[in-house]
Amino acid sequence: MASSEIDVAYVAQLARIALAPAEVERFGAQLGALLDFVAKLEELPIADVDATAQVIPAMDVARDDVVRPSWPRETVLANAPQRQGAYFRVPRIIGEA
Repeated sequence: MASSEIDVAYVAQLARIALAPAEVERFGAQLGALLDFVAKLEELPIADVDATAQVIPAMDVARDDVVRPSWPRETVLANAPQRQGAYFRVPRIIGEA
């Protein structure tokens, strides 16, 4: 796709970005160079390359769970703006259907 096919000013308007005429010209040239590079990448022979989800090995770095005592329920609920029995009361956020 040639950069001349892309209306940079129109795309900027869709993105609600105000561009000066010089910026439209500059960004058009940059976009053209980017698209030319992508076209070169499309020419690479990648049919025999296996798909990869991860190029470097991933390892789990989470720590082990440790059981520890929590605060007493009454202490926590004492700070609640509203409560209902043994629970926090929060405003409804889903309307009735």
